[in-house]
Amino acid sequence: MGERRVLDELGYYLLAGAGGDGPAGLMDETRQGEDLGLGTAFISERWNVKEASSLVGAACAVSERMQIATAATNHNTRHPLITASWATTMHRLSGGRFTLGLGRGIAPIYKAFGVPPVTTAQMEDFAQVMRRLWHGELILGHNGPIGSYDLLFLDPDFDEDIRLALVAFGPQTLALGGREFDDVILHTYFTPDTVQRCVRTVKSAAEQAGRDPDAVRVWSCLATVSDHLPEAVRLKKTVGRLATYLQGYGELLVRTNDWDPAVLTRFREDEVVQSIPGGIDHKATPGQIEHIAGLIPDEWLEAAATGTPQQCAERIRRERTLGADAVIMHGATPAELAPVVEAYRATDH
Repeated sequence: MGERRVLDELGYYLLAGAGGDGPAGLMDETRQGEDLGLGTAFISERWNVKEASSLVGAACAVSERMQIATAATNHNTRHPLITASWATTMHRLSGGRFTLGLGRGIAPIYKAFGVPPVTTAQMEDFAQVMRRLWHGELILGHNGPIGSYDLLFLDPDFDEDIRLALVAFGPQTLALGGREFDDVILHTYFTPDTVQRCVRTVKSAAEQAGRDPDAVRVWSCLATVSDHLPEAVRLKKTVGRLATYLQGYGELLVRTNDWDPAVLTRFREDEVVQSIPGGIDHKATPGQIEHIAGLIPDEWLEAAATGTPQQCAERIRRERTLGADAVIMHGATPAELAPVVEAYRATDH
């Protein structure tokens, strides 16, 4: 019997959600994901115990094959030379398995923290500067959207091809991903129509920029919650997670999916929703989440892989027929994903 195929088209998040029991679990989750044969482990950043550079180092150190990617960190919370050095260090530490994934962040939260909002022009400028630094260029007098620098320089001997990823939502960011990035990561709870439209935007922008559109990998981020999990856990990972997105940037998600904005208004005006001090997915009680389930239409929750492990596997395959090159099974640990991955393998031809 031959060796099992590496599932390069599948990824997952380390420390999914708020991070479970804390960062120490990351090493086991990395090993488990690699044992399942998954292609990429993604790391999201939160400013508590999910600082990205530390977690990336740990994940690279305990893995041998998987790609390790941030999805996402922000370009403007570290000096460009620190980010470029970190990426080069991880690239060499891992034998070329690191992807630097960038995102825009949530503007109101960053404003409160004194972090300037991120623009599309800044992310484009930053990506170009990173590639120049990784290829040994000395940059004198840079004056662009990311700021003014008399000198940016790492090492003249560098000639590193390091993957860049972009977490994208709106059409401008999606087009930027097609022009400048290697991977584009979509948001969770995108409808099939939205996924198809986003893929078209990315691939068209790549083609217009003279790039091979097939070389830009678009990841669908698909909530994957199999019914072998307890009901309360399933509700937290589906209703709770979508409700948290609606709290933070509901207008954007509703507009993107062409959903009814009146439903969002009713959701936000609900007394239970208003009473929860923070993100619903990690602050609400099971009873509160059950109540909130009645506020969210079933069709909004359908943009996920749910049901039996076999049904989840079929849903993942269907996502790829929409044009996505790869799928992140979002919101679940490797242990929770194991039955789904085995069901997926059972239909692998």
